[in-house]
Parts: sequence; structure tokens; C-alpha cells
Amino acid sequence: MDKNLLEQLNLWHEEDEFEQIIARILEIPEQDRDYDCISHLARAMNNLERYEEALQQLLTIEKQGGSDPLWHFRAGYAYYYLEQYEDAVREFETADQLAPKDQATLSFLVESRHGLAVMNRKRKQSLALQARNEQGRKHEAGKIPFEGFDLSSFWDDSDYALKQYVSEPPTDELIASIEQELGYKLPASYIAMMKLHNGGVPVNTCFPTEEATSWAEDHIAITGIMGIGREKPYSLCAEFGSKFMIEEWGYPDIGVVICDCPSAGHDVVMLDYRKCGRHGEPEVVHVDQECDYEITFLAENFEVFVRSLVHHDVYDTSEEGKYEDLRKVTHEEFSPLLSELCARVTEVDNMEEIIRAICTRIVEEKGYFAFHADELSTLMYDLQFWLYTNSYPQTNREQYLKAYEKMIAFGGSFSTGGYAPGFITDWLDDRIRQGMIGRTSDALTFKDTATKQLLEKLKAFASAT
Repeated sequence: MDKNLLEQLNLWHEEDEFEQIIARILEIPEQDRDYDCISHLARAMNNLERYEEALQQLLTIEKQGGSDPLWHFRAGYAYYYLEQYEDAVREFETADQLAPKDQATLSFLVESRHGLAVMNRKRKQSLALQARNEQGRKHEAGKIPFEGFDLSSFWDDSDYALKQYVSEPPTDELIASIEQELGYKLPASYIAMMKLHNGGVPVNTCFPTEEATSWAEDHIAITGIMGIGREKPYSLCAEFGSKFMIEEWGYPDIGVVICDCPSAGHDVVMLDYRKCGRHGEPEVVHVDQECDYEITFLAENFEVFVRSLVHHDVYDTSEEGKYEDLRKVTHEEFSPLLSELCARVTEVDNMEEIIRAICTRIVEEKGYFAFHADELSTLMYDLQFWLYTNSYPQTNREQYLKAYEKMIAFGGSFSTGGYAPGFITDWLDDRIRQGMIGRTSDALTFKDTATKQLLEKLKAFASAT
């Protein structure tokens, strides 16, 4: 590209004159546009949110851009805003490999991974909902219960499940006795399942919904399915069975409680006999004590309900949370106190960047932002204590424990959002016992050797960032 033109394009870019850049480049015959020319054109289109066009331009020079981190960054940028997160992650990862530690690249990589995690979760949830609806359409009355369904892998027979839920297969006499006590005829599909495995905890414990409940916006969860009997605590007519939930918890007398939920009584799943009568085929509903016993339809019958259960991984948001916390530790503002303490440091350069680097490592290893008793958390405890006592050298134990909350634990945007005081007091007691923290009168301070060790660790992080 002509040097004068390149200078003009860069000047327009600095002045946000992106339309000027595009107009000028488009004046050049297409066959005469070189790599740099097309790169500037794509960058300007990205800046004007013309992402499809920018990507089209970049793809024309894809081979030439293979080893150029800027090409991959610009392609990733377009993919990101087109919500094509898988492609965006690929391009930003390549850009990072070619030019490591570029903050803009790392920032977009975190955002793209977060977007991909959200997209994958929503895709799983959509498929689960479609499968649930398909089960309802496919069900045929009168067919053999659970025909073609693998019940052998349905249950999670943990010690807890076996102790609290699972009974011996019910006899016909027991079934008749339970039905008489409850006042409802149990569904044939439920009886068939209980004769094979009488109650228990399923592997799949979530049921997709299109309505929100007190549990979640898009699903409900169960803890277990009650068996036919009186022996185990979570059996239909036992200590925490259907009659107990209706009589003691006030659930509506519309049928039979068949599933308890993780809320410990604040919502349940019931067989609903209102439409079919006491001897008909009941629907399955969710009843929400938290919302004045609101009833939400789940399935046409028990078999459809069971066939539509999905694994809790479908609704797992931990991966999204990880990338949200990575974004937090990379970009969010420090608390006023932490910013003040960092500004006073003279022993190490770029203290804020070091803290962000340590906390990024914590999130990458744990999957979330929190301090516990591990090595990196201990480093952050040491660092916060050193920062604070450097600025406020007459600090006693009580004063420091009170100040601790204001640095990171409840420090605003850059925050763990809470902490367990026991971790801090245990750390402090250990450091005093180890001779790393000493007392002068009532004040606490790091010993010189401890300070030296800490600074060496911080400088190692600084060199790695």
C-alpha cells in the first residue's frame, strides 16, 4: 500500500472517520487491493458494526493472514458480534498464540468463551424441551409401560437413596392397601416401574418447563421418586410421604405427592387427579408452596414425566460463571480502599496488574472467584495484610479483620461477594504461629523475612504478566 494512503487511513481511524476509510479503499479497483488495504477495510467495517461485510473481506485474505495476530483478532471480533462464538473462540485463541498476553485479545477470548457456554447451555435446554414435547406426542394409551426405555440405568443407587427411598418390590396386596389409604388408584406405569425398582433417586433429576417456578425459569428439579410403601422415610405413606406433605405442609388435596424436591418441602411433584377422577390416569404437576401453592402442568402422565427427565448438567451454569468471574477479575474496578493501598506501593511495579493476575489464576483453577485455604488464596491473604499494614502500621487484630471486608470480600465490583471469617482467622493464627507475623505492642506486622518472601512471589507474577 502507498505510504501516503496508509498514513491517511491511520489518521482517519484515529479520528473515527470509518466511512472515509471505506469510501477511499472502495475507489481502488478490487484486483489492486493488497493485504494491508483489505485489512484496513475490514477494520473500518467492524468499527461500523458491518460485521458480515468485514468477515467477507477478511476471508479473501485468510491464507495471507494465517500468521498475523491482527487478522485473527479482527476475524474473531466479527464472529463475536455475529454471535458465532465457537468461531470467535478459535480466532482469539489463535491470536493469543501468535501474540501472547495482548489484553484486548484476552478480554474478547473470555467474553467469547462465556458466550459459547451460554449458547451451548441454551442449545441443550432447547433440545430437552423438544424431547419432552415429543414424548407427549408419541405416548400411546394402553401400550406396555416403558416399552423400549432403559430402566436399568435410570437409578442412582447411592447409600442415601437405598436408605431413604428404596423398598422391596410391592406386592399386589400392599399396592391395594396403599391405594386405599391414599384414596387414589395409582397409574399402571408407576406401578410397573415400582415393581422393578421401588422408589429411589434418578440419575436424571431435572424436568424442562416453559414456565418459571420458584426453582428456576426453565426447569424444575426433583430429589427422588417415592416408592409404594410405608417403610422407607420417602415412601408414599411413610414419614415424609404424600399424606404428610398434604396434611402437614398444606399441599392441595388433588392427588398424590410422588416426588420431593431440593427445596426441602417448599415444592413437590404430584399426580393430579382433578380431570380424570380418583380412578383415572392423572397428569403430573409441580406445586409451588413458595408461590401460594401455584400449580404448573408438567406432563400428560407419569411415564411421559419419567421419559422427559434430563440430567442436571443441561442446566449447569458453572462454566458461564467461570467466564463471568474471569471478566470480573480482568476488568472490574477495585474498591476505594484497595485502590488506595495499591497506589502507595513502591516496592513492586504494577500492583493492580499483579493482583488481577493472581485472581485470574484462582478463577482458572477453581472455576469461580473465592479465597479458601489453598496456596493462591493464602498468597492473597498475605498480600492484603501486607498492603494494609504498610499503609496503616498501627493496626491490631480486630482492626485488620474489620478492614479486610472492605478490600476484596465486599469491595464493590472487584469482589468475591463474601468470605468465611474462619479462613481469615485461621490464616492469621497460622502466620503468627509460624513467626511470619509479629506483634509490636498491640499492632501486627509482617516480619522482614516474610515480606521478602512475599515480594519475591509478587515479582514472579509480575514477570509472568
